Amino acid sequence: MSKSKGASPTLSYRQKHEQANREAAATVAGLAITVVVWIACGFGLSGLDVTVFHTPLWVVGGTIGTWACAIVVAVVLAKRVFADFALDDGEGAEHE
Repeated sequence: MSKSKGASPTLSYRQKHEQANREAAATVAGLAITVVVWIACGFGLSGLDVTVFHTPLWVVGGTIGTWACAIVVAVVLAKRVFADFALDDGEGAEHE
């Protein structure tokens, strides 16, 4: 779906649900990526005997690395996946 600058696009009831499903699936994928980064930076670095300011590297990687990954995931989702549209349905509640 291409995003237009300015006014939010007019979507049908079906298109709104399809967009919501895309956003949900992309969010789950983003969560999976963040968990993989957390495992790699936290548990993956636990075998190293390296410290940063008297803190083990796995603690720094597991917190700051995961935080940075989550920020990148959120920005990518906001810029490329999420769409701004009105959630109300102009046709009423007949679709329930």
